[in-house]
Order: sequence, then C-alpha cells, then structure tokens
Amino acid sequence: MMICNRFVICYLFSVAACCLTLHARQPNVILIYTDDQGTIDANCYGAKDLITPNIDALAERGIRFTQFYSAAPVCSPSRAAVLTGRYPQRAGLPSNAGSGKGAEGMPASQVTIAEMLKTAGYATGHIGKWHLGYIPETMPNGQGFDYSFGHMGGCIDNYSHYFYWQGPNRHDLWENGVEIWKDGKFFPDLMVEEATKFIESNQERPFFLYWPINTPHYPLQGTNEWRERYADLPEPRRQYAAFVSTTDEKIGQLLDCVQRLGLTDDTVVIFQSDHGHSTEERTFGGGGNAGPYRGAKFSLFEGGIRVPAIISFPGTVPQNEQRDQLAVSVDWMPTIAKLCSVPLPERRIDGRSLVDVLTTSGATSTHGVFHWQSGRGLGGKPQWAVRDGDWKLIGNPNDTSNQAPLTADDARFLVNLADDPSETTNLAKSRPELVQRLTELHETWLDDVELQ
Repeated sequence: MMICNRFVICYLFSVAACCLTLHARQPNVILIYTDDQGTIDANCYGAKDLITPNIDALAERGIRFTQFYSAAPVCSPSRAAVLTGRYPQRAGLPSNAGSGKGAEGMPASQVTIAEMLKTAGYATGHIGKWHLGYIPETMPNGQGFDYSFGHMGGCIDNYSHYFYWQGPNRHDLWENGVEIWKDGKFFPDLMVEEATKFIESNQERPFFLYWPINTPHYPLQGTNEWRERYADLPEPRRQYAAFVSTTDEKIGQLLDCVQRLGLTDDTVVIFQSDHGHSTEERTFGGGGNAGPYRGAKFSLFEGGIRVPAIISFPGTVPQNEQRDQLAVSVDWMPTIAKLCSVPLPERRIDGRSLVDVLTTSGATSTHGVFHWQSGRGLGGKPQWAVRDGDWKLIGNPNDTSNQAPLTADDARFLVNLADDPSETTNLAKSRPELVQRLTELHETWLDDVELQ
C-alpha cells in the first residue's frame, strides 16, 4: 500500500509539472514610446495640471525611474538606440533620418529587439511612428517586424496622414510596406485599433509590440473632450495638455485590451518618452514641462534627455516603487533579453540589463559613464555631453528652453548634478582639470563608438 501511495504521489507531481510546463510561457513585451513628452509631463512625475490616470496606474503597477535618459535629444537617433541597445553612432544613425521615400536611415545590418525576439519565436509588431528609414530594407518589415502599421517619416497630420512641414506635401501611411488610405480617421484611434488586433491575433504565443506613439508631437491635435477640460490653461500649455491626456487615454485603451485578454501578468510593459518636449514654432513655441531641468528637445541639458520611464511586470518587477539610479534607453534591449530568457545579438551592445536595479533598490547604476553627441560632428562643432557619476560636461551646449543666455565662455559647460540639477552655474573655469579629463573621456569614446 505504501509503494502504491508513493507511486500515486509521484504521478500527481509529474502531471502537475507537465501542466506547469504546458502553461509556462515567455512574457509578452509592449514597448510604448511617446514622442516629445516633457520630463515631468505626467501626474506621477509631478505635473499638477495634467490628467494622466493610465500612465500613473502603470507606475503604481511597476517601477518609475527618476534619472532615466534617452540616448539622443532628437527622434531618429533615440529610436535607433532603443531598438538596438547601442549608442546612435554605433547604430549608424547619429542624426535624424529623412522623412521622404528613399531615405536610407538606420542600416539594415543593425539588429533590433524585434529581430532578437523573432529568432526566439515571438510574434513582432510595429504600430505607429517609424522614422528610421524609408526604403524596404530599413522599413519595419525589413528590421524584424512581422506586422507594421504607421507612418515612416517624422510626423503626420493625424486626420489626413500627410506630412506637411517640409515640401513637397506627401501622404505617409503604410501597412506592411504598402501605402494605404484612411482619410479622416484619427491616427491615435487607428493605432489602438491596429495594436488591439495584433495582440488579439497573437495572444496564444509570446509577442513583442513596439508602439512608438506619434503623440504629443506636433501637430497638437488633442480631442475635443480634452480641449474643453483644459480650456482654462494658458497657451501653449492648453493645446499640449490636451494632447498629453489624449495620449494617456489611448494608452489606457490598449492596456484595457491586455487586461481583458487576461495577459497582464504575462506582459512586460515599458513606457518611455523619446526625449524632451519641443519648443519649436510648430508646437506654438512650447507647452511641455521639464520641471526644474534646463533644456528641451535638441538640447543636451537635462530637459532634452532626461525622460519619464516606467516598467511593469507583475510578479517579477516590484510594484509602486521608484528607482533613482542612472539608466538609459539602450538598457531596454538587454533587460528584455534577460526577462524573456533569450540571448542578445552577437555584437557590441552598449546597454546593460536593469534587472538587478529593478529587483534591488540599492543596486549599482548600470552606467558609471555615459556619452551623448548630436551627429558625428564632421567638419563642425557638434553638441556633446559626458556624464561621469554626478559630474556632467557639455560641449557646445544648446539651451532650447532659453532659460539663460549662453556665451563663448560656455563652450564647455560643467555641472555637478547632485548640487545643481538645474544646470544653472558653469563650473568649467574653476575645475579645468575635470574639464580636461571628461573631454579626454569623450574623445576616447568617439574613437570607440565607430567600432561595430
């Protein structure tokens, strides 16, 4: 009888183990990448005049970073970095890609998160903005995405789906490399519709959805409901706020789909802005908010590169916590690889996995030193920056927030971010030895980053 009971117990354990194996699956991954969203432009980041319940709820379900950086202060390089885990220069796209057909963009030889996960059996989808190339080899289907829906250039009107801002005016809406027409339909609604269909179609297998939302980038076309809610705000904050809350609403609609399908606990959700808010004329001269930080889009002051970033993965990532360690967008690729138990591409990756930082609040930052540069700087004076611990040196700085005039003496701008997070006082003259050391660090990096 004892032997029989042991046999039954062993059998039941075997059945249970088989069931667990059958139901075990690699996690899904949704990477939400907003466009031109300011450093503190969500309620959970300190905005007192914005309504962002869905972004806030995502932060409550996961971890919110306070020192998270984009690898570039402009669109295309930041996207190349997040998808390849590499500095934009190493990824072959240090400046913005063209917005017209025939623009080569990021070299097809680069390996994206989609290609990494597709090799591991993932369904891969791109919904939204691309801006990484406008030839078949460098459009999404050529870079590892099974399905693609969206626009290939830098921006579109959200109803006509035309690019108007640099002639000739041209239509820009594509599905799997084929031009399609959705006249008059609000592009954020189309993104939710297509992303929902992608998730529903692939709910039985692990999927990766790259969702680079084209909002709140100009044109600021928030819905009427949100325009009315913010009617008392001054311009241009009013128009911008309406588009931020429209963005938040669309994020909520997609995450509702994930919950409805019972996939929340199986899904890693990453949220990040591509860089700081815009102060361009096309966005009424501003509207976004970097809080205490100087700079905006196109600037390597903090307001141009310090961005909101959140990760949620129930059961693995702690909930409603904050991390103050420096982290960068290039870290998402190795983080995703580790969470999904897939190997990284066999090439130089500049990012570092954030898993230790996520699971242990006191873990060391993934980067002691990090570099930025706008373009390769051939024949000119590129804007560049290096951060080493709390020290940050900017070369040829550009303050697009226009907080204070810069002079010739500010060609090297040195700050200690622990003492001066607003970057108001240039210490370069008083610390020449530090300027020299950081400059040499950056010059060494320039030589290294050309290596593939």
